[in-house]
Amino acid sequence: MFAIIIGLSIGVGLPIQTAINSRLRTLLASPLLSSMISFTIGAAFLLIVSWLVSGTIGINLSLAANQPFWIWTGGIFGVIFLTGNILLFPKLGSVQTVIMPIVGQIIMSMLIDNFGWFFSPKHTLGFLRVVGALLLLAGVFLAVAARDLLASRKATDLQQDRLPSSERLLRWLWRVSGIVIGMFSATQTAINGHLGIILHSPIKSALVSFVVGTVVLWLLVLIVEHGYHLSAAGHKKAPWWIWIGGLIGALFVLGNAYLVPLIGTGLTVVVVLLGQIAGSMLVDQFGWFGAKKNPVDLAQIAGIVLMIAGVALIKLF
Repeated sequence: MFAIIIGLSIGVGLPIQTAINSRLRTLLASPLLSSMISFTIGAAFLLIVSWLVSGTIGINLSLAANQPFWIWTGGIFGVIFLTGNILLFPKLGSVQTVIMPIVGQIIMSMLIDNFGWFFSPKHTLGFLRVVGALLLLAGVFLAVAARDLLASRKATDLQQDRLPSSERLLRWLWRVSGIVIGMFSATQTAINGHLGIILHSPIKSALVSFVVGTVVLWLLVLIVEHGYHLSAAGHKKAPWWIWIGGLIGALFVLGNAYLVPLIGTGLTVVVVLLGQIAGSMLVDQFGWFGAKKNPVDLAQIAGIVLMIAGVALIKLF
């Protein structure tokens, strides 16, 4: 139960981080630059935590001498997930950009658990766990997409009728790409969990992931943005909390690395997902951190109930 509370808590923090980083992105006019700042602050925070807890910020590489190379790739998968969502948004819109990666996360986490990939604890994918996953997907649909999809269904149908077959095929390719991107996210969770076991420290695992991701993002910004244009970030009207997104992200990665060895990749992903949906509803309901207010409706509440039922089946069976 303590592990589930941690998972829910870090899940709630993720949409808060998104709202904060969205404000920072508005100031900088660059999603990559805002993500780079967020990752850099998160990495610095984890360096401090590692020093306070263990008295060192170094990694004992001998512990990983006989391990496969992929234990160091969690941060790269995190950057792929981040960049993938940036690319998906203008192609699919906000609703499908949320839904497609979630589907991929659930599919991949169940596969990882069933086969024990990335040295994750095995949890056989029985009938009731499949039912639980389906309930969870139905709940995600109601909580995130039902209202917007129903409201825009007629307009979407009219647009689809006008699209040539090549454009329809391209949109489906983007949807499939969204699912694959979500699978990368679940893979990152499993990798970081195993790295935490190897290093005997989920803190060091999260630190490695953030440092790798930070280096990759600094290189991407240099290539794509042709330099580091940070002057707008010091705008005097910017609220102080635009700088804490990286701290929340660091706690999110750290929490995942801690949870995977305890409860498995599948349950970690679905519990954190439940927290994410609940947190996004809170942000929408109250308009926290400058987000636009979108009051919660009955469909979303029904979605939460379905997700709880799905998580219960997956946990118990």
